[in-house]
Amino acid sequence: MTDNKNTVLEINDLKKYFPIKGGLFKTVKGYVKAVDGVSLNINGREVLGLVGESGCGKTTLSRCIVGLHNSDGGSIIFRSSDGKKYNLSSMTDKEINKIRPKIQYVFQDPFSSLNPRMTVLDILTEPLKINRVGTTKERKRKAEEMMSLVSLNLNMLNRFPHEFSGGQRQRIVVARSLMLNPELLICDEPVSALDVSVQAQIINILKDLQEEMGLTYLFVAHDLSVVNYISDRIAVMYLGKIVEISTSDSIYSNPKHPYTEALLGSIPVPDPEKKRKKVQLEGTVPNPANPPSGCSFHPRCKYAIERCKEETPELEEVNGHKVACFRAKELKLKGFA
Repeated sequence: MTDNKNTVLEINDLKKYFPIKGGLFKTVKGYVKAVDGVSLNINGREVLGLVGESGCGKTTLSRCIVGLHNSDGGSIIFRSSDGKKYNLSSMTDKEINKIRPKIQYVFQDPFSSLNPRMTVLDILTEPLKINRVGTTKERKRKAEEMMSLVSLNLNMLNRFPHEFSGGQRQRIVVARSLMLNPELLICDEPVSALDVSVQAQIINILKDLQEEMGLTYLFVAHDLSVVNYISDRIAVMYLGKIVEISTSDSIYSNPKHPYTEALLGSIPVPDPEKKRKKVQLEGTVPNPANPPSGCSFHPRCKYAIERCKEETPELEEVNGHKVACFRAKELKLKGFA
């Protein structure tokens, strides 16, 4: 990828393979290719949505970025606001800890990511204590500031996580992630465990915070309607690979990859009177431990030709999209109105 001073995160040919062990001596029998050669970039103050079916590698990719998984190939370059560049994939844990405050993670399940024995005040101030930031008074003042930003009452600071609803817990998780003034926020399906009405509240809070604090987001989700609302660009992932990247509006109105068309066709329409023809996918998601030859999507693609079975398509520029499909220029795919 070209060097762009506005790029906050640059991922090049990233790979993460999980070994499959078996037998008496637990020898390696093969590998699950969870992330298989992913390349993408996120610009400053941008929201990049990452979508795909469960098991496509979205969470593994996001966890590799923050060092929860060690990558097996490729590079993850982070550029901080002071212009310094860090290759996260080649740094030691001690080195990463120094810049970890700049990259924070919002987990999917707010209950399991909060310590049930700690009050909200302790939960929020813990990152500051660990990084030796501020005095006790300053830490509490910062916690109160973050509580206000996520629309929680200050009298809740001395309560425990079990005393809150799912939406309130997720607000606490978001507040904690902002305590160290990060520059990049990785949101791993932050609303998938919440009710629809609560989802809208959390998304609006994240959107307001992004504009107010100048944050950059990688927003991971499988709900395309949610991703479209908050994202500037969308990357579509299938079986460990990126198959399409473009602006949010362009992905919705004019998809270039058959898998994107199928995802858009699965979005429910909240109108019982409106009839809509769904795009049916044949078969099931292939085993990532034994992916098909050629294009990994070809066994389920109704547009597949012989070439798709033999050759692996690379991401190429097609009418403002980066798409990995041999027929992208000729296919007229259906978007979502």
